[in-house]
Amino acid sequence: MKRVAALITVALAFAPLSAMAASTTLNGYISDAMCGAKHMGTGAACVKKCIAGGEAPVFVDEAKKEVWAIDNPDAVKAFYGDHVTVTATADATKKSVHIDAIEAAK
Repeated sequence: MKRVAALITVALAFAPLSAMAASTTLNGYISDAMCGAKHMGTGAACVKKCIAGGEAPVFVDEAKKEVWAIDNPDAVKAFYGDHVTVTATADATKKSVHIDAIEAAK
């Protein structure tokens, strides 16, 4: 029984590592936490106003319409409200991304 408990403990200890995805490239929008996917492509002024008012910037995946928290928000300062291509590492357990690179989408 101790052996089974030890194996379960080891498996659970490594579970968060398996939730981290490899770096991937995605198209989407930089929005704010309050509006999320509501303004995709049409609300840059609102996004900038909400972020200036204290809302956190978020990444909205264009294909899946999913909203992801950004764990390094300074990386997206120049792109509030913009359509972007990001290279990011996702953490599905936290529903967050770490932006490794960002540029205006083509």
